[in-house]
Amino acid sequence: MEVLLVSGISDAEETHIPFSVVVTNSVTPCDPKTYSTYVLERGILLGGLRRLQDCDKDFMFTYTEDPNYGPFLQSVNGLAGNPEKHTYWELLGKKPNGQIIRLDVGIGCYIPSANEEIILNYTKY
Repeated sequence: MEVLLVSGISDAEETHIPFSVVVTNSVTPCDPKTYSTYVLERGILLGGLRRLQDCDKDFMFTYTEDPNYGPFLQSVNGLAGNPEKHTYWELLGKKPNGQIIRLDVGIGCYIPSANEEIILNYTKY
């Protein structure tokens, strides 16, 4: 007999980790757009992006599921990466000291820190 354990803790009882998402475009420069969202403690970036999309009609994103590497960010606010044009969505993080780093994992593995700034940058390779 299998037993399924279900946590009785609701979203309201969990610790919320707030962070911001900044959408930038290095290919066609325009003003960045900043959004606020959160994940539950130890939650992944994908969850925060989904929450943001559900709560803010001005933000939308799509992703594909790679069988080896997991979720891969495909488009943000209607703008998709394009292999023929060598464009893609780069994932960056801004540290408290202002240093900007390239995230070493994708949206399905990255765990945002409290008050972190996640930068989704449309760029070329």
